[in-house]
Amino acid sequence: MKAAVISAPGTVEVSTVEDPTPGPREVVVSVAACGLCGTDLHILQGEFAPTLPVVPGHEFAGTVVATGGAVTELAEGDRVAVDPSLYCHECHYCRRGRNNLCERWAAIGVTTSGGAAEFAVAPVANCVKLPEHIRTEDAALIEPLSCAVRGYDILRSAQLGTRVLIYGSGTMGLMMLELAKRTGAAGVDVVDINPRRLATARTLGCSAAAGSADELDRPRGWDVVIDATGNAHAIQDALGRVGKGGTYLQFGVADYAARATIDPYRIYNQEITITGSMAVLHSYERASELFAAGALDPEVFISDRLPLDRYAEALGRFRAGEGRKILVRP
Repeated sequence: MKAAVISAPGTVEVSTVEDPTPGPREVVVSVAACGLCGTDLHILQGEFAPTLPVVPGHEFAGTVVATGGAVTELAEGDRVAVDPSLYCHECHYCRRGRNNLCERWAAIGVTTSGGAAEFAVAPVANCVKLPEHIRTEDAALIEPLSCAVRGYDILRSAQLGTRVLIYGSGTMGLMMLELAKRTGAAGVDVVDINPRRLATARTLGCSAAAGSADELDRPRGWDVVIDATGNAHAIQDALGRVGKGGTYLQFGVADYAARATIDPYRIYNQEITITGSMAVLHSYERASELFAAGALDPEVFISDRLPLDRYAEALGRFRAGEGRKILVRP
């Protein structure tokens, strides 16, 4: 089969690899589409993936074409979206229900071969059947939505009527915008230096959109500030925008070397909470329900649908901040 392979830091190419075969409790999925994500750029840089080469792609959906001998829940022809998370279920954190912090954390498309290929293997427990009205390739959006749902689980203490500021209006920032609207925010402002992405945030109904938070009139700051960029400069600015008693959520994936400075006295004196959200935790099925209910419009969120042969180009466009969600299709 054809697959995109990251063979070394900075090196990716589409080549022929062996077709996958399922284990007893696994299925083989014919991939309809695979989304690109900031994590893929980190893997290309040599971060995250413990070993290279690896076939990336942790946001994907497709059709079951083969099942392991102990699989009874799915059959060939079923359309599924795949939760890429792989947990040991045995370590200290898994036993405490914090599987996303698993000491042996792994993920399809990060530590094992993923969906940037014609076929991918997944545990049957990680597959969610799609309702008839969902287009299979659009369901690649469920995985990033499940990360956003996890982010709002972290913010569950936020009250109705909060004022929210989101840094970044790429796919993840826009998803956080949509969830903020659904969870009772009084207003959601968005900051981004990309005017085309800001235009999409306005289309989705943000309260205000600007190239800098200085352009927004919130002298007391915001109740909730979310970084969805992973950019060190944006993170530093965002930390200073949290109002008294507010919460800062680090949602964007920063480079390992990124650093930001905090003011401990201000955090103490103003009772500011600083927290993070790591990937997916008990949120994939809820995200699939939200997606099926129309929480996201795929035609707004998906800007590009490129063939797998152009995977390297797709990564380059994503790195350059072009478009929104970019999908590759085998």
